[in-house]
Amino acid sequence: MGELETRELRYFVTVAEELHFGRAAERLGIAQPPLSRAVQRLERRLGVSLLVRTSRRVELTAAGEVLLAEGRAVLERVTAAERRTRRAGQRGLVVVVKPSGDGGLLPDVLAAYEEDPDAALAEMLMCGMGEQAGLLRAGRGDVALLHVTERTDRTGLDSHELLVERQVAVLPVGHPLAARAALRLADLAGEQVVGGGGELPVRDSGQLVQLVALGRVVAVLPESIRSRLGQDLAAVPLCDAPTVALHVAWPEGSTSRAAAAFVRAAVNVADRHAVANARGEALSPGGAERQHGGFTGTLRQ
Repeated sequence: MGELETRELRYFVTVAEELHFGRAAERLGIAQPPLSRAVQRLERRLGVSLLVRTSRRVELTAAGEVLLAEGRAVLERVTAAERRTRRAGQRGLVVVVKPSGDGGLLPDVLAAYEEDPDAALAEMLMCGMGEQAGLLRAGRGDVALLHVTERTDRTGLDSHELLVERQVAVLPVGHPLAARAALRLADLAGEQVVGGGGELPVRDSGQLVQLVALGRVVAVLPESIRSRLGQDLAAVPLCDAPTVALHVAWPEGSTSRAAAAFVRAAVNVADRHAVANARGEALSPGGAERQHGGFTGTLRQ
């Protein structure tokens, strides 16, 4: 039996997603008969039935469900490899970051990165909440800064912790709890609370903050959000909320020298901010603290 071809996988995955040969052929931009023959050839080569075809419907067999999941993963990796290869030839670095999701470190990290002899032209890819890891896996970015909680999926990525932040409750200044020096999660009972590592109704913190200002929700966010709040909002420390860690992340097995330079810069800047915090110097947002020193990731150079 020969090896699977990318084209065959793409044909099958499209049919499996549509469960209709006509719609799949339209998506692929080919005629339906050759698509049907290609899937039949694939079944013969594998020695299993992938689809159950009737006059009314197309259904996946157990083997078809396995190939759909595996095929999607393979195609995603192939697409990611193509993107990374093209970008490597262009000597650029794409940094994925969410607005207000850098713990206040990004300006200093970029300045330090530009001084590294392995640095390349850095392009910022701004994204919504929780999208950084997926963009790295898809090959749309080379490195990312992301807040990590127990719910964060880092499959296919390596990362290094830069700092740890407390979380705060963000409320309108007129809210009864806004004048408190600190809060507990129980104090938010009865409020519409969003954030804290859970699902969010919006893509970015700007939209979320606007919902807070309108009195629609109370947001639980990393303490570095303070620097981006207007005078109409208050950030009150949550003394029993779990902390969140800011990581610099990159795809497993990356050999990009530019990405390695960015990781070095991020770790060095985080260390300097930690020292400044320990001395009481206001170089980074309050509540940030370094937990591990030195770069111990597996980014090859």
